[in-house]
Amino acid sequence: MEKEKGHPQAAQNTHGDHNDNSTHTQRLHLLAAFEKQHSLTTIEARRDLDILMPAARVFELRAMGYDIATIWTQGVTECGRKHRIARYVLRKAAP
Repeated sequence: MEKEKGHPQAAQNTHGDHNDNSTHTQRLHLLAAFEKQHSLTTIEARRDLDILMPAARVFELRAMGYDIATIWTQGVTECGRKHRIARYVLRKAAP
């Protein structure tokens, strides 16, 4: 007996509201942020864009042809703790 995983509409935004947080929408938010400020950190992406896994979205954008550099730096979270974090810099948009 094969068990079905999840609800068939769980990953779909069928309500037409503006709270779509799909991976596609997260990538669009990330690209829009790059247009405004050309770089952002993982902390900024999580806090300001509600992207909990920015590294995954950057990986996907790179696979689509975007040239995004990673610069390792130090950052402080809202809790006041220092972490080694990535700053992503868009060097060239996809062709």
